[in-house]
Amino acid sequence: MSVSSFAPETEARFALARQVADAVLFEGSPLHPYRASAARNGLRRQFGVLVPPAWNADDEEYDFQHTECLMEPKAGATLAVELRFLRARRPSQQAAGSEGELETAPETETGDRPLVPLAGGTEERVEAVVVVDELAEGGGITIPFGRPAGEESGPILDEGGRVVGQRVFRHEEISGVLRLAARRLEGPYRLLRLTAVVENTSAWTPEGNRNSDRDAALRHSLVATHLLMGLSAGSFLSMTDPPEWARGAIAACRNLHTWPVLAGEPGRSDVVLSSPVILGDHPAVSPHTPGAPLQVTDIDAVLALTHSSPPEWREPGGVAGSDPTRAPDRVVVNGRHVVAGCRVLLNPGLRRTDAQDFFLRGRTATVEAVLNDVDGSVHLAVTVEDDPGADIRRQQGVFLYFRPDEVTPLEDDA
Repeated sequence: MSVSSFAPETEARFALARQVADAVLFEGSPLHPYRASAARNGLRRQFGVLVPPAWNADDEEYDFQHTECLMEPKAGATLAVELRFLRARRPSQQAAGSEGELETAPETETGDRPLVPLAGGTEERVEAVVVVDELAEGGGITIPFGRPAGEESGPILDEGGRVVGQRVFRHEEISGVLRLAARRLEGPYRLLRLTAVVENTSAWTPEGNRNSDRDAALRHSLVATHLLMGLSAGSFLSMTDPPEWARGAIAACRNLHTWPVLAGEPGRSDVVLSSPVILGDHPAVSPHTPGAPLQVTDIDAVLALTHSSPPEWREPGGVAGSDPTRAPDRVVVNGRHVVAGCRVLLNPGLRRTDAQDFFLRGRTATVEAVLNDVDGSVHLAVTVEDDPGADIRRQQGVFLYFRPDEVTPLEDDA
């Protein structure tokens, strides 16, 4: 894990925001209750994946994130920026042969159960501290970064403490760039629009096999990519609840594949977390969490660990810069309007092969909200009828999500 080199004051202000990012992004990927060797457990499905520029999976993945927000820095203020992401690693292991030599093996016997290698990720950080006035007057700065290919290994011990094998993890080479710029806006206030762009510039190119190329592309990707930005003096403006005089400037901000919110200690506005998961201002990990975030194996459960207002979503067809607080109130499915409170028949599984889909197919559910993610896709948040925990789920804002073509309306809204 990377260690921050920021000054203690900056480090303390970023600490709370990192807790949320760790819970939602680093630990928030869904795990599946299959055997360890299952292909879908080889590498977790994650948010904020910035793929190499040469990889294009039906325009569903991107090689960049673009953040814009407003700030009111005081004279002489500095801006601390921390880019964090996971770097995927390819696992393998070696087992001791009959003569004690190590040989590559799909699993290793440790006495109680076979050990199968699972993919993981290593946290990486890119840090910068810039003077805001120089950033605004100099036209911006570009910070390239890269990580070379490498390999890590460690012993595998059996119940008696004897070495029976070796784990091997390999990282592939990645490269990227962080671009920062600020522009003063006209008006009576010392207002600046801050722009932060993260790009994956890795030179890897696909070879032709889509399934194998997908795994290869992920090993050259920035995973769970997010930004922390903090002012030494001054404040950021909330993107969802700005002062009246700043609403026009907020609406003009462009945020692509990420969304900035005020983070850190409640009541302060000097830290921003720009995340691919849309949160409310000042999210925080719940003090009632029963265990470490790593122990939570359902993404909805992880999101429920944050004290924040319900996620804001863009309305269907909204463009970058549109007001994210205006959630779509309805969607047309099979020629009928579906709104919160409507009953629908679930027919999941058109895109997925999750075992849970088969248990839910044919069940009826109540629509709790019609939502839209940052990339414009419509989702229905539902609770399944006859679920004894439905009331608790509503209180916590924990729902199941389906696309409109995965449900059939049972009732029409007048």
